[in-house]
This record gives sequence, structure tokens and C-alpha cells, in this order.
Amino acid sequence: MIRPRAAMTTSASTDTATQGSNGGKVALALTIAVMIGAFFYFDFGQYLSLDALKDNRDRLLTFTESHHTAAVGLFIIAYAAVTGLSLPGAAIMTLAGGFLFGAVLGTIFVNLGATIGATLAFLAARYLLRDMVEQKFGRWIGPFQEGFARSGFSYLMTLRLIPLFPFFVVNLVSGLTRVNVGTYVAATALGIIPGSFVYAYAGRQLGTITSLKEIASPNVLTAFVLLGLLALVPIAYKKFSDKQA
Repeated sequence: MIRPRAAMTTSASTDTATQGSNGGKVALALTIAVMIGAFFYFDFGQYLSLDALKDNRDRLLTFTESHHTAAVGLFIIAYAAVTGLSLPGAAIMTLAGGFLFGAVLGTIFVNLGATIGATLAFLAARYLLRDMVEQKFGRWIGPFQEGFARSGFSYLMTLRLIPLFPFFVVNLVSGLTRVNVGTYVAATALGIIPGSFVYAYAGRQLGTITSLKEIASPNVLTAFVLLGLLALVPIAYKKFSDKQA
């Protein structure tokens, strides 16, 4: 049977669109792989260390004072790239943000960069790197799905406040769950504020810091745990109400 020309054209167009979509995904995945590979091959991580930050603080401060708008833009883009590519160094960059822009503005700029980067990682895991993320972190998908099913916003807020899992793991695994993008962005932006502020504030005393462990003191970690438990209250209340009904 001869297929109608219109049907053949539609089928060909669909196949072409699918191939183009797959080709775009492959190109993006390769770009991400190349950027991550270049970071480690050229050892760019050496510039995201406490010693490097201290050694270059005068130059960084001079550039920021002379080109403030450009410095803010570059900082947010760099932070988003580090977070989006799941690279090490976010804590150092947060210190730098506090040192260069002050505790309040530094927290705001860190929040913007971290939220943008976390959202990019989330979207990449959901639409681009799903198989790879599932293979590497698949054992955590079940607990995440269960938590998001109860209350996506409160659960994610807790994950952001209490460092039970690394930040990049939460970004990637969340992309494999059913949580919607809006909830993810809102909970991330709010949940990282306390930690960002603590590190940004510490950045103002950069000269006296000898180790990141000094910042994450037991008192600070306890405060994060209490905030995280507070975020779980809506889930506990809903569960209690369901039992009473």
C-alpha cells in the first residue's frame, strides 16, 4: 500500500526532529564532559582553595572596587558554572563572595549563582544525563521519591538545611524525581540562605581563617539541624492529621 505523501512528509519531519533533539542532547553532554575534564586536567581547582583566595585577595578586591558590576556578573556566572557542573569549590567561592561584597550582598549573589547552577544540574539530570545519574545514584532515588511525595517543598528545604547528602547529589537525584521545577527552585533558593550567610559572613574575616572546619563548627551544624527539623514540621503535621482522620 502506498502511503499518502502528507503522511510520509509528517513522518520524515518527526524523524528529523527526533534526530535533531538527540543530536543536541549528545552535543550538550559532550560539552559538559569537556568542561569538567578541562577543569581537572588543567587543575583549575588550585584556584578554588583557601590559600589561593588569601594569596589573591588584594588583586580580587582591587578588581571588584574598580569594576564592581563586572565583578558581580562574573562571580554569579562562575558560581553557577561550578554548581551546575558539580565541581568542588563552592564553599571557597562563598567565602570570596562575603569578602568581596559583604555578608548581605555576598549572600544574595551566592544565592543567585547557586540557585541557577543547581537548577541547571537538576534539568541536566532530568532531560540530558538521566541514565548516567540513575546508574551512579540510583540507590537514593527511592528515599528521595518517598520524601518528595509527602511534601516536596518541606523535604527539599530540609535536604538543603541539613547536609545529609552532598549538595550536588541533591541537585542530580532531584532531577530524577517527580518534583516540579518551581518547587525545586523555591526550596533551593530559601534553603541555602542560612549556610550561604554563615560562609559569606566568615569571608569578612578571611585573614583569620585557617581551615573551613573552623566555619562549620558544632554550634553552626546544630543550628542547621534545628532549622531542617523545623522544615519537616508540615510533613509531620500532615501525617498526624491523616492518622486522626
